[in-house]
Amino acid sequence: MHRFTVLFTSLMLLTAPGAAFSQKAQMLTSLGQNEGQLSVIAWAGYLERGQSDKAYDWVTPFEKATGCKVSVKVAGSSDEMVSLMNQGGYDLVTASGDASLRLVAGGKVQPINTRLIPSYGTVNPKLQSAPWHTVGGVHYGVPYQWGPNVLMYSTKAFKTPPTSWAAVFKPQTLADGKPNKGRIQAYYGPIYVADAALYLMKTQPALGIKNPYELNEAQYAAVLAVLRTQRTLIQRYWNDANVQVQDFTNEGVVASASWPFQVNTLKANKQPVASVIPAEGATGWADTTMMHVAAKHPNCAYRWMEYSLTPKVQGDVAAWFGSLPAVQKGCTASTLLGKDGCATNGYADFDRIYFWRTPISRCATQGTCVPYNRWVSDYIAIQGGR
Repeated sequence: MHRFTVLFTSLMLLTAPGAAFSQKAQMLTSLGQNEGQLSVIAWAGYLERGQSDKAYDWVTPFEKATGCKVSVKVAGSSDEMVSLMNQGGYDLVTASGDASLRLVAGGKVQPINTRLIPSYGTVNPKLQSAPWHTVGGVHYGVPYQWGPNVLMYSTKAFKTPPTSWAAVFKPQTLADGKPNKGRIQAYYGPIYVADAALYLMKTQPALGIKNPYELNEAQYAAVLAVLRTQRTLIQRYWNDANVQVQDFTNEGVVASASWPFQVNTLKANKQPVASVIPAEGATGWADTTMMHVAAKHPNCAYRWMEYSLTPKVQGDVAAWFGSLPAVQKGCTASTLLGKDGCATNGYADFDRIYFWRTPISRCATQGTCVPYNRWVSDYIAIQGGR
């Protein structure tokens, strides 16, 4: 599968004038007997059963308590998640904000009855009705984890922390006396267009950008120009967190948008890196567990969604992935995360983050905006040197 597979049916629903969100499925009103199975599409590291490290296992206790045997399909991108959900055969998906509204619009996920999830009230109030999973007051998922896209940098190349995303968008000579050309990376996914939009929103206010996911044609053209300039500086567009760790270790990469996972991994390996959220702020991801419209194991699915909000599970996931708990008590309930884990991973930066959302043609800030299918095709072209 091409890494930028796009579900044009759902994109058309999102981008067509007058587009409406589907509500084909009726939400469950009560739970019954567990079906004995559960299939989940997830980001790597989100559902661990101790195979990588015996200390990190929150799947096995759930299986023992419920009898629901969990199978996991790891997806490498939001577009792949949408594609797999479109194919069907899965119960749940841990969708980021650049996929969740596509799944709702395409009628691939069903409304969630939060009354059947007793712990929903423990979710951070800022996430409970977030616009990337709540449409018309209806919840289409349960928040799972979140995190910022930080600027990770080499402390050898930067004697003081960089204060702007210009470090990866503009050609410049760094403090080590060498140019940044050939030593920076960018995220491969089309949603990265928003990072360049955020940079311009703060550094060129005359453009009038009010939301990095809502761009008119003139604003979008300016953003693409920034990304084309960045293309001349890029060593690699990264899509695998572990490969990026190796690139910072062995390939001379000194700056990139990244996740706390890579930062923590490199620091644990005694590498000279640090991270910062620059003056412009940062984009970020808030992932939601969503249920397929035709889920074959709805009782196990609902019980997983409830279990996933257990503070210890929330903290353990955050410790493993370098993310942040959707449940605030998760910050203190996990010995693996430790008392400073949430602070290390950026919990205090919530209000500085512009969380991923699927760009649509009808937007709140200016009426008509460039939709996601254009982001996909244009970002692919830029990566190809066009």
